[in-house]
Amino acid sequence: MDGLAALEARDLYRFYHASEDETLALRGVSLQVAPGETVAVVGPSGSGKSTLLACLAGLDEPDGGWVAVAGDRLTRRPQPERARIRARRIGVLLQSGNLLDHLTVRQNLRVAMALAGTRGNDRVQTALEAVGLAARADAVPAHLSGGELARAGLALALINEPAILLADEPTGEVDADNERHLLELLAERARSGGAALIVTHSAAVAAAADRTLTLVDGKLNHG
Repeated sequence: MDGLAALEARDLYRFYHASEDETLALRGVSLQVAPGETVAVVGPSGSGKSTLLACLAGLDEPDGGWVAVAGDRLTRRPQPERARIRARRIGVLLQSGNLLDHLTVRQNLRVAMALAGTRGNDRVQTALEAVGLAARADAVPAHLSGGELARAGLALALINEPAILLADEPTGEVDADNERHLLELLAERARSGGAALIVTHSAAVAAAADRTLTLVDGKLNHG
């Protein structure tokens, strides 16, 4: 893979201890995602997908190996530094719970920009229009449908134009029409150079990706 990777991970290991038992959640996982590339990660429940995503986003520290985002090392930095890198360079899209419940969609986007130190008077409106939520900008999450919540979460994840979008089952709670809409938005972003790594059980999401990686028992299959 030529040039600077949007995301790179090398030899990630993650252990969990419960009493005298030890679980090896990640076993030497290495991967790269290029600018403009969408990579899907599939695998059975319990294979380590959520642990991998947490390590890639800097929400969890691996016990071995490292992660870099657009050439900026994320691993083994103080938590405030990881949070700053995440705010500026990483968009995180979860299956649910992406928005602060007491704020409107517009306010959520403004908070995300403030955390990253991002400026641009038109950016919020542009993001809302891109996901088809301009008319719902002043609604709180409780008043949004499942599809609207998914699109608002995507707008929030992308508001700071991150180097990489990390998504965990982003279409898991939406119908086929909204899944198709989200995939169209991701494809449009990829054409402008945005990268994405998506953990998914959806055949449609995996089919739309440029590459599909399979994680089984903490090991990544690049085949």
